[in-house]
Amino acid sequence: MSEEKSRSETLDEIFQDDPTRKAREKEIEKLEKKRAKALAKAKKKASSENIPESNEEDEGNDSVEANEVNDSIDLDTSEDEASDTKKKKKKKKKTKEKEDPKEINIVKDIISLGLYIVVIILLCWLILKYVGQRTEVDGESMSNTLHTEDSLWIDKISYRFNDPERFDIVVFPYDEDSDTFYIKRIIGLPGETVYIDEDGLVYINNELLEEDVYGREPIEPSKRGVAAEPVTLGEDEYFVMGDNRNNSRDSRLMDVGNIHKSEFIGKAVFRFKGGFGKIE
Repeated sequence: MSEEKSRSETLDEIFQDDPTRKAREKEIEKLEKKRAKALAKAKKKASSENIPESNEEDEGNDSVEANEVNDSIDLDTSEDEASDTKKKKKKKKKTKEKEDPKEINIVKDIISLGLYIVVIILLCWLILKYVGQRTEVDGESMSNTLHTEDSLWIDKISYRFNDPERFDIVVFPYDEDSDTFYIKRIIGLPGETVYIDEDGLVYINNELLEEDVYGREPIEPSKRGVAAEPVTLGEDEYFVMGDNRNNSRDSRLMDVGNIHKSEFIGKAVFRFKGGFGKIE
């Protein structure tokens, strides 16, 4: 018996410490207080209206009022729960409504940024393909005008609307190596006859080219190349030479020869490095 009693006492202690039981007891206590307040309020109202008191009626009234209070408590509780549920739903809805526009704005920003980058890349490609590009000189065939590591801007668009002119500095690919590009000065124009005499002087159509002040030094007899004999240019051919006349691979050599307009990538118009300014 004592063992059963101690076991019973232990179980009672456990149940007494049960949080669920304690919470239920607190809830019951709250409801009892609420009920007591409601009863007090009802009695006060009855006394102010001079309602006669009798034990039986009071007891009956008390039971009725108690039932009403319980009902009102239940209703209040259910209404509170419903109200809380509605509030939570509204709060979630508002939160969702607030979050959705942000998500949409982020997506729009990403799309806008992507389009902006694509447009910039496309513009850069169009500029480099059709308008101009930056290039660097490698070699001394154009000294004293240009030198190794000079950084130049090549105008690609001018020759789409105008013909190349004498003394323009042009860039074109070397036929035998498409990865190699030459930069030279135009000396002879389409339809002209170019000739270099033994003194290294240049003649165009049998007239001395007096405006040719760009040669670094007189052309040596051994450097006259094919121009040691008169060279007549075709309708779309140009005769080019480097300013360093005795150290330049240009139209005087058979492997370079005359250059067609369609071969010109563009003309050098500006120098960024090696003497900032316009090239002449």
